[in-house]
Amino acid sequence: MAQKTEGIQQLLIAEKKATDRVHEARKRKAARLKTAKKEAEAEITAYKEHREKLYKNAEQAAAGKHGSAETEIAAYTNKQIVELEKNMKMQMQKSMVLVQDPLFDIDISLHENVKLN
Repeated sequence: MAQKTEGIQQLLIAEKKATDRVHEARKRKAARLKTAKKEAEAEITAYKEHREKLYKNAEQAAAGKHGSAETEIAAYTNKQIVELEKNMKMQMQKSMVLVQDPLFDIDISLHENVKLN
């Protein structure tokens, strides 16, 4: 009977060792999963930052092209405005002469019906 209890004791000890090993293996697996998850998140973050930089650079390049067109249009518009204002001033002076000439060109003469005695 001593052998039976001794055999049972050995089985219990072996079962406890196996349980401990399984428990340790689960802990190691959980730790590996955590580190793998952290590494994956770091890679994802780095990739996102890289793509964001590329996108912002492309966006700035596209905006720069449109921005130069806008400045060209603004410069052309300002040039046209200056020319129109200059033309308007010149035409205004001509029109003033046309309006003022008849007003100030007064013929001072007696009317034909007036008789001088």
